[in-house]
Amino acid sequence: MTGVEVKVEGLTKSFGRANIWSDVTLTLPPGEVSVLLGPSGTGKSVFLKCLIGLLKPEQGSIVIDGVDLVRCSESKLYEIRKLFGVLFQDGALFGSMNLFDNIAFPLREHTRKSETAIRDIVLEKVEMVGLMGAEGKLPGEISGGMRKRAGLARALVLDPQIVLFDEPDSGLDPVRTAYLNQLIIDLNAQTDSTFLIVTHDINSAQTVPDNMGLLYRKHLAMFGPREVLLTNDEPVVAQFLNGRREGPIGMSEEKDAAQAAREMEAAGELQGLPPMKPQLEASPGMPDRQAVHRRRERVLAMLHELPAPAQHAIRESYGQAPASEWGPSQDGTTHAVARDGGVAAGQGPDTDDRPTDIHPRITDDPAQPGRHQLAGGDE
Repeated sequence: MTGVEVKVEGLTKSFGRANIWSDVTLTLPPGEVSVLLGPSGTGKSVFLKCLIGLLKPEQGSIVIDGVDLVRCSESKLYEIRKLFGVLFQDGALFGSMNLFDNIAFPLREHTRKSETAIRDIVLEKVEMVGLMGAEGKLPGEISGGMRKRAGLARALVLDPQIVLFDEPDSGLDPVRTAYLNQLIIDLNAQTDSTFLIVTHDINSAQTVPDNMGLLYRKHLAMFGPREVLLTNDEPVVAQFLNGRREGPIGMSEEKDAAQAAREMEAAGELQGLPPMKPQLEASPGMPDRQAVHRRRERVLAMLHELPAPAQHAIRESYGQAPASEWGPSQDGTTHAVARDGGVAAGQGPDTDDRPTDIHPRITDDPAQPGRHQLAGGDE
């Protein structure tokens, strides 16, 4: 069963007078893997908690399966939550239970399945995350990476259509993080669920997702196909992807503008964006990842809306014709011109149902310091 779409519009969250973020709008495409980046303290984990109804935003909507979680009844929210699986930062395992009982807990709590059926399901998920033989151990007897995988097995045990990952790489060394990244892609191939990952790990962000977003200065600066962010030359993007000190991000969420300008001037010419890495593919023997095909069709349909560097990266990744063979159509958009003069499949002008939450640029709004406008004047 394909994961469900998650549509967020105009979401605003504050704690008292402290605004966390405002006017967050994005759509998580069904069955695809999305990543949410941002400096520490920008409210990424708060966003996840709003998605599952643990926190209530002051404004906006979260529509899943036709239900607005912000305004629905408690009973309806309880039902919608069953669509979710969540991997928390520390795995959130019960220390007094072995891994089998930890993973079985949601089944015993929320279903009436027999112990025989529960055992079959638990062992299936244990095998999926590579923990066969360890199900009798306590959380304190295994490594941090194994605890992450056990937490992931528990998140999958009810066959959720949406899986949230809150910094799955935290506390893991680069090798274990690489294994976990491959596991995430393999699980997406097996489940076809909608995945959203909050992470600080740059390698994960570059190689795992179909889509990427960036929270910065209390707003969602951009969200869209991975190539949009990975080719964006805004200073905050380049600083974050390069992991360097020089730039607008400071020890607090943002630096004083004058301080950032002085640092950039003193640093001189800085390296731009790191080279784009290829996206991970499912391991041999895994099912064909259906999200790859859906994403290709969706991204090619919106290609003419995207910035030129992102268009170039997408064409390269899909082996499309070079830029010289792409030209404007009668409606003013750009389409791939096939060698026979026709328009490449998926590039026609009929794109009324395409996503509209692609935010390719960050520009300061002089009327509201710290506020940003999206290219084209949309906020």
